[in-house]
Amino acid sequence: MERTTSPLPREIDWRLPRTPRSVGRARSLLSEQARAWKVPDDVADTAVLLLSELMTNAVRHGRVSAGREVEARCVLDGGVLRMEVADASDALPCPREAGPEDESGRGLALVELLADAWGARARPYGIGKAVWFELALPAAEPDGPPPGDDCPLR
Repeated sequence: MERTTSPLPREIDWRLPRTPRSVGRARSLLSEQARAWKVPDDVADTAVLLLSELMTNAVRHGRVSAGREVEARCVLDGGVLRMEVADASDALPCPREAGPEDESGRGLALVELLADAWGARARPYGIGKAVWFELALPAAEPDGPPPGDDCPLR
């Protein structure tokens, strides 16, 4: 009897200083990792955009003591890409409605619009929070014509 197993989840995380430069660094790291994992370009582009929003929020609003880092964690498990950004601030994110004149405040609305799922949770051991999103990968197309279809003219 042949057993099929799904591949093990692929995981990687990065610890970055809580500075604005880390936002761009996280984008670059995720872009490289998505290419290595052969994540479709459209999903990778969306993930990079949403990661940028979560990293920006962590850097901008995670007002904690100097030396604290922001952790970005990426997991590819089956057909789902999950990103998580953790910081040492206990304040959970609260989406708001930005007005036309506002220069910021649209990040979580973008995450809500583009992600298949998202949320926030307290981190283990009571220090800080993690904000996450998930993106579904498209189902792989089978190679060749459908089974039983041997007509070469289609």
